[in-house]
Amino acid sequence: MNVVTQTQLMSFLSAVAPTRPVFIWGPPGIGKSSLVEIFAQQHGLPCVSLLGSQLAPEDLIGVPQIFEGKSRFCPPDLIARDDPYVLFLDELNASAPEVQKAFYSLIHERRLANYHLPSGSMVIGAGNRAQDHAITRPMASALINRMLHVELRASVEDWLTWATQNALHSYVVDYIRMRPDHLTDTPPEAEAPFSTPRAWHMLSDALYGFGNMVDADAVATLATACLSMPHASQFVAFVKQKLFAFRAEALLNGEQVLPLADRHLMYFVVMSLRAYLFEKLPRERIRFTRDQRTLITQANGLIRTLTGYDAELVNILLNQSEPERALPGWFVADLNATLLSHLLDKNSDGKLAERKAS
Repeated sequence: MNVVTQTQLMSFLSAVAPTRPVFIWGPPGIGKSSLVEIFAQQHGLPCVSLLGSQLAPEDLIGVPQIFEGKSRFCPPDLIARDDPYVLFLDELNASAPEVQKAFYSLIHERRLANYHLPSGSMVIGAGNRAQDHAITRPMASALINRMLHVELRASVEDWLTWATQNALHSYVVDYIRMRPDHLTDTPPEAEAPFSTPRAWHMLSDALYGFGNMVDADAVATLATACLSMPHASQFVAFVKQKLFAFRAEALLNGEQVLPLADRHLMYFVVMSLRAYLFEKLPRERIRFTRDQRTLITQANGLIRTLTGYDAELVNILLNQSEPERALPGWFVADLNATLLSHLLDKNSDGKLAERKAS
């Protein structure tokens, strides 16, 4: 099964849905329903959504009535429309077998009993995968074979574009820009919130609800109510960094001290420090100005403090895996040499103290 992003799904639906039914697979909260509604709007059609997990067969084919001595099934007016529309069968694979049977003719022939969908109508289904720990049932092979299938994957780039256009809260947008790997998480087996595009949207709405009165405690409550616990903890630390305004320049010159008691917060402080040094340090080893020499001395001192606190954070700061965003090579090389010398001196002093003690 082919995997598509949000943007690719729109192109796929535009090309295929007018002639053949499409089924979209994907985890909960990834945006399947919203994308289908947007697709319908883009094509100037109303979108009628049916939730498979809540349907009975009669909800589709209607109830029989007598016309001129003959019985005839009358589909509900939600479906039996005169003008074309997009029929969205959400959670189709969560519906009971009897309901799935009722969908056969609707999906294959675009009809229910004597009612035919108006020309220009489209049928789109969607559902979660078995590994998502959501409500799913086996889908009959005959039903599977009546649709084209794609799997939707969350694209951070697409989501950030959408989030910016729809004015999601700046805390949420800025955080996902910094931690794109936290946009989604695997649904847990236990009943607990987990991170999805929908969860981040909910968090944005909740933050707006608090307005300017939001503080770190409120953010912690909201984040843990929406997100996976590790993501919530780091998001709270990210917001603390903004609320408490830790500034790289102030940390370097001693006006502020490192928040060593909060490791999650320290991660974002280190990322801020990295961005500041990337901007201020010259790319090449040249004749330094007085301000540059001062900055190098301050950075060396602060990083030595970090080394004694958490070597992993130092590795993040000095990471050279992405050259276009890495600190200058000469700075990293000099610093590594200084740290190594400091470590050797420390070990030498320790051994000397041991010999004197013995």
